[in-house]
Formats: sequence, C-alpha cells, structure tokens
Amino acid sequence: MPESKAVHGGRGGAARKRTSIPTFYRQVVAELRKVVYPTQEQLVTYFIVVMVFVVVMMTIVSLLDLGFGKLVFAIFAGGSN
Repeated sequence: MPESKAVHGGRGGAARKRTSIPTFYRQVVAELRKVVYPTQEQLVTYFIVVMVFVVVMMTIVSLLDLGFGKLVFAIFAGGSN
C-alpha cells in the first residue's frame, strides 16, 4: 500500500534535513509571540459560559437517568405492588 505524501512531508520521498535544537527553539518562541491571550474579562465570560453549559448538560443527563431508571424499574418490577 503506497504511503501518502503527508507522511513524508509532501516532498515525494526526498530526504529531509533535521532542524537543529537552537533553530527549533527560535521557531517555538516566534510562534508563542503570535499567540493572542484572552483578557481577564474574556476569561470570566468563557468561564461562565462553560459552567452554564456544564450545569445544563448535568441537568439533562440527570433527568434522563432518572426517567430511564424509573422506566426500567417499572418494566422489571412487573407491577406486583
């Protein structure tokens, strides 16, 4: 099975030269300088959005669990109360 060019870096099988450690470090630092970090206000907003989403999902899953639990209990209890 032939391997894709993505595996070989798109060079069609040509040998690749390894990046030296100092060059790699400079590239990492350069990429980190491009990062746009969120402000504190944005972090608070994201935190609130995530927490609301988690609470909503917990509520949905809890209600489904309760409903399915009662349904299974009603089916297997056989109404012999």
